[in-house]
Amino acid sequence: MTAQATRLGEFGTATLHESGATPLPPQLRPLDPAWRICGYAFTVRLTPGNNIWLHRALYAAAPGDVLVASTGGAFEFGYWGDILTSAAIARRLGGLVLDGCVRDSAELLQLGFPVFSRGLCVRGTGKDTTGGDLDADITIGSVVVRPGDLVVGDADGVVVSPREDAAVVGERAARREDKEASVRRRIAAGESTLDIYGF
Repeated sequence: MTAQATRLGEFGTATLHESGATPLPPQLRPLDPAWRICGYAFTVRLTPGNNIWLHRALYAAAPGDVLVASTGGAFEFGYWGDILTSAAIARRLGGLVLDGCVRDSAELLQLGFPVFSRGLCVRGTGKDTTGGDLDADITIGSVVVRPGDLVVGDADGVVVSPREDAAVVGERAARREDKEASVRRRIAAGESTLDIYGF
């Protein structure tokens, strides 16, 4: 990862959103709230109800990349489980953001690879190869995610930012953190939020 990407990973997703990064749908949550991701998006367009393109993505993405996968709105399938997680760890990928469900939750938690998804579903998937794609623009919710976008996720959600905006977003996030630290000091000293913000 570049220094800019590493810097974005130092901030929470709420701060990054307020600094210009775009949030993905709030239903996308980490299986373990302690998990964080930060890396460049390797995008995957899945055929609804099929996960063959995730298998392919594992071996096309670079170490550190975050797989970001759309499902065409077919959320209620277990697209990802312990086998794909084991392969992702072996490939040294940075995480998964899946606009759908996963399964094998106990094994995923034990393996520790950061997975962000809409939830759990035991329903299996097929292996239809038509209609999918790798490393192309995808849409999750109303957000277009492009290959190489910076992706940051934590317990609050997932945000994305074009790589070319990373420096500006990082600078704004640092200024926001400094400002909020000042506000907390003023509250500790006895001031009210009404006075501080002029409400």
